[in-house]
Parts: sequence; C-alpha cells; structure tokens
Amino acid sequence: MNPPPQLEATPLGTDDGLANALLHIPRPVKRALAVSVDVTLCVLAVWVALYLRLEVWLRLEMPYLWAVIGSVPIAIPLFARFGLYRAIFRYAGWNAMLSLGQAMALYGLFYATVFTAISVPGVPRSVGVIQPLLLFIFVGLSRLFVRAWLGGLYRKLLARKELPGVLIYGAGSAGRQLAAALARSGEHRLLGFIDDDPALQGNSLDGRNVYPPTGLHDLVPAIGATDVLLALPSASQKRRREILESLRHLPLHVRTLPGMSDLASGRVNLSDLRELDIEDLLGREAVTPDLALLDKLIRDRVVAVTGAGGSIGSELCRQIAALQPHTLLLIEQSEYALYAIHQELSRQLDTDGIEIVPLLASVQDEERMRQILQAWQPHALYHAAAYKHVPLVEHNAVQGLRNNVWGTWVTARAALDAGVRHMVLISTDKAVRPTNIMGASKRLAELVLQALAEARQGTTTFSMVRFGNVLGSSGSVVPLFRHQIAAGGPVTVTHPDITRFFMTIPEAAQLVIQAGAMAEGGDVFVLDMGEPVRIMDLAQRMIELSGLQLKNEQQPWGDIEIQITGLRPGEKLYEELLIGDNPLPTRHPRILRAQEVRLAPDTLLGLLEQLEAAMRANDVNAIRALLQHAVHGYQPSGEVVDWLHSGPQDPVPAAQA
Repeated sequence: MNPPPQLEATPLGTDDGLANALLHIPRPVKRALAVSVDVTLCVLAVWVALYLRLEVWLRLEMPYLWAVIGSVPIAIPLFARFGLYRAIFRYAGWNAMLSLGQAMALYGLFYATVFTAISVPGVPRSVGVIQPLLLFIFVGLSRLFVRAWLGGLYRKLLARKELPGVLIYGAGSAGRQLAAALARSGEHRLLGFIDDDPALQGNSLDGRNVYPPTGLHDLVPAIGATDVLLALPSASQKRRREILESLRHLPLHVRTLPGMSDLASGRVNLSDLRELDIEDLLGREAVTPDLALLDKLIRDRVVAVTGAGGSIGSELCRQIAALQPHTLLLIEQSEYALYAIHQELSRQLDTDGIEIVPLLASVQDEERMRQILQAWQPHALYHAAAYKHVPLVEHNAVQGLRNNVWGTWVTARAALDAGVRHMVLISTDKAVRPTNIMGASKRLAELVLQALAEARQGTTTFSMVRFGNVLGSSGSVVPLFRHQIAAGGPVTVTHPDITRFFMTIPEAAQLVIQAGAMAEGGDVFVLDMGEPVRIMDLAQRMIELSGLQLKNEQQPWGDIEIQITGLRPGEKLYEELLIGDNPLPTRHPRILRAQEVRLAPDTLLGLLEQLEAAMRANDVNAIRALLQHAVHGYQPSGEVVDWLHSGPQDPVPAAQA
C-alpha cells in the first residue's frame, strides 16, 4: 500500500490542532498509541463487565486482576494478526469492521474458554462472555470515532494539498491583508512570504515563514509552490520589473495587486488580484502630469470625442470626464460601443454637473457632423475615429482611406465652420515611412490637418499626436497572447525579430490631452514611447510568468511553443516615430514636437480629387501610386490584397433554385 501524501501543518483551532498533530506523528508512534488505547479498553471492558455482573464498582485487584491479565495477551496479538494496526483508522470502513469482528470472535472463544468453561477462582464465569462483547463495542466505537474525527480533517487537508501553493511577495500591510483574504477564501494554500527586508527574513508572520528572495530556485520545488502573488502596491516600476525578471525562469504563475491608488479602500480582496499586464513587464515610471495643460482645454468647457467607443477614444472620455468639462459629446458609429461607454461613464464616474451626450454618427457623414458641431459648438474636439488594423485595412483599402482620410477631412471642415477652437488628431507611429495603406492613410490625415492649418481659415487650431501601440487595445498582441496561453498554445508571432513601441492607454490619453493644449497650429506631437520591445521576448516572458515553460528544441518537454506565422500584409518589422531627425522639446518631458514636410493646400486638394476618382473605380494600384507621391517614404510591401480589387479566386457558383 502506498503511503499517504505528506501534508504540511496548518494553523487550526484547538481541537483541529490536536487532530492535525496526530495526523503528522510517525507511523510507529501511531501504532504504539493504538495498542495503548486497546490495552486501556481491555481493562475498561473487564471493569464494566464486573459491574454488570456484581452491580457494584470494584477496584481491579486480585482475584479480579486475572481477568485483565488474561484479556490483554489474547487481544493484542489477535488484533495484530488480523491487521487492525496496519489499517488506517481514519479509513475504517466495512472491511476493517469485518476484520475486527473476526478477531473478536476468536478472542471471545479463547477468553470464554478460560474464564467461563474452565473458570478462574474469584472471577465470575459470566465475565468471560460479557467482557468480549463489551470489548467489541468499545474497540468498534473507538475506530468509528477516529474515522469521524480524523477522516474529515484528513480529507480536508488532502483537498488543501491539491490547492495552488501560494507565496506572497511582500510581507507588509498589503501582504498581510492578502494572506487574510486567502484564509477567508479557502481557494489557495499559503506557504509563506517573500520579502526583501533582511529584518523580516527568517521570522514568522501569522504562522508562516518569511523567506529571502535569493533562495527561491531551491525553495519553490521544496515546498511545492505554484503561484506567487505580488503584494507590492507602492513599489516602483523599476523594482517590479527586477522582481519579475528574477521570477520569470521559475515554474510559477505570477499575479499582482494593483497600485496604491487602486487600493484606497484599505482592504485587500482576492478580486483585486489581476494577471500581469505588459505594463508590469515593460511599464515606465509615471511622469506627474501638468495640471495646467490638462485643464486648459477641458474644465468647464464643451468637449467632443469621435470614436468615443474605441480603445483610445473611450479612455480619452474617461479622463476628460474626470477633468470636469461642462459637456462631453460622445460621437461613435457603433451603437454597442457608444452604449457601453455612455453606460460606464454614467455609472462609474462622478458626473454630477457634467452633461454626457451620446451621439450616433459616422465621421464620413458631413451633414451629420456639421449638425452636431454647429449645435453644440465644442471648444475642443479629439478625433480618435479610425480604422487601425493593418491587415484588415490592407484587404479593404478604399474603406480604410474613406474613414481615416475623408473622415478627418469632413470632421476638420465641420470643426472650422462651427468655430471649434482646437482639433486634435490621434495618429500613429505607422504613419512614419509606412509600408501599408493604414499607415499611409494616417499620414495623409496628418497632411490634411497641416494643410488646413497652413491655409489659416477660421479660428480652429489643428494638431496631431503620434504614438505607438497602446497596451490592451483592440487587436493588441497582449490580450491575444494571454488567450493563446490560457488555451494551451501555441503563441503566434509573425517574425522572430519584429519589434514594437508600447504605452499604456491611460498614459497615452493623458499625454494626448496635454499635447493638444500646447498646439499652435499644424503641430505634430510625438510621444516618448521608450525603447522598442521585441515581440518574441514579450511572448516568452508572458509564458514563463504564467507558471509555464517555453517549449522549443532545447526544452521539448515544455508547455507552450511559439510559432512563427510570417509577416501579414503591410506589416513592418519595426516602427518609427519621426520622419525627420530634428524633434523639438516641449514643456512636457514625454512630448516632442516633430518638424515634418507639409503639402500646400492646393496640392492637397488636387491629390484628394485624384484619390477620390481612383477610389470610385476601386483602382488600388492607382491609389497606391498616388499615396507614394503624397506620403514621404511610403513603400507598399507585397502585391495588392484588397478583396474587391483581386476578386474571388474561384468562380462564384450560380444560385440554385
């Protein structure tokens, strides 16, 4: 029979603590204890048998002591012979009781032969019959009691043994609160704490050891840890990255508590735990925003956001609403996306005194955009409506251009006519030396605003803010990788050397608002995105910090492999933020002002007319040629893949009656 699994001690109440201690004593000691109990029960059975026969409690002395001396040498060897001391009492069931019945039948035969049939002077003959019956009851009840007492606890400890073994990184206030939450939930098995403070290391916190981070490679397999929960809400991004780097090669699933600002309630719950986001792996230290820049275009003013239901647009709406505008116009063509952001702002934000107006509209609909802007006359307009998924726009080139270029052209002219004071275009790093229609369309949208700024018609100040990928946006690799890891892989990467810039959505939206406040007309602002990230490295980190191992030629036993799928239509190996090399600083350390080549307004109008004609004919080759002429550095990659331009590869079957 295999030995039972080893269970770690668990802090319990007084009764459960005794039971837990019994479960963990060595097997020989347990057998000796069982024999001692049975000896005691033999004595007790003799004493009670004498009382039942004589109806008086007697002292066990000669000649009655012979009944005890005769019971123990017969009972204990028989019990051992029938395996009663090999059985685990907490598993005592029908088979164990059957063995006990057989042992007691032989015991009763031997004992009755000696004390009833042969008889011992001074000991009543009836004791030879009564005592075996009582002993059977006493021993049987003792086994059932132990089963009821220890069996439930043992099953509970076995169930706990199957729970994830958790280490909490951080033995401060947040770590202790998290430990209390774990104890309340019963969904995890807390194994101890890890802390950088030498004064805490080696001590015990709530009955759990505090370990140094230096010995984790040996500690993790020794104690069976499977998860690490980071309880470091006040740690800097640099320190968090150092800790994650030290944990990434261990077979641990790492999750984290959010920052201090998100834990303002003062109580930590398991629902506060979240999976690691890329900002935990790559995030930068936050720069304190310039409050004057944030308020300049927003507070007590009417503000409009196009594409209000998208990733960037919705975050802009959240941050604008928090800055207390007079009115916030949510302009969105997707009914569901508009409903979702309107409900969120109405429910979650303190919008007392703020009028939030949801408006269904396409930025390509000139009449509708003019009606909206004329009616509300916003002070600032943030234009986030765009198609941004590179392969989809490459396959649907005309619609991508209509939305990204003509949508910007329509919105900008409507803003001019309505007297909007500031219009800020949300642009992208893919507009720099693009290799795809999407990037070229965004650069052309920039040129539209620059041309309108150069014409100096009206009072609208046009500007644009260019940045790279935002974390968690629709189409981002981060949620895709997380889904693929949860599904067991493989994780797909288009090219082993592909790199991208990354920034959190809140940081990007905050910088967009501040950049727009510094605009003078036709400005192209570029956000400091930090260093580019190799997507292959990102995928590997996400796999390892999910507690899994990368599967490759060196580790064929790993859990999840990375598959290279090849670059998609229009996709670049790396992105850039500047066309030129002479950006100018601004009053904000994370915002630069690019100096870019512009198109004259007349030249732009002529180009748009030619593009319109090519789009009506769905002539993607002509569209590409015109974009190459207008957009500096645009070099299409690969053949035309527009679905309508190329048409179906096989003849379409005729409809059947």
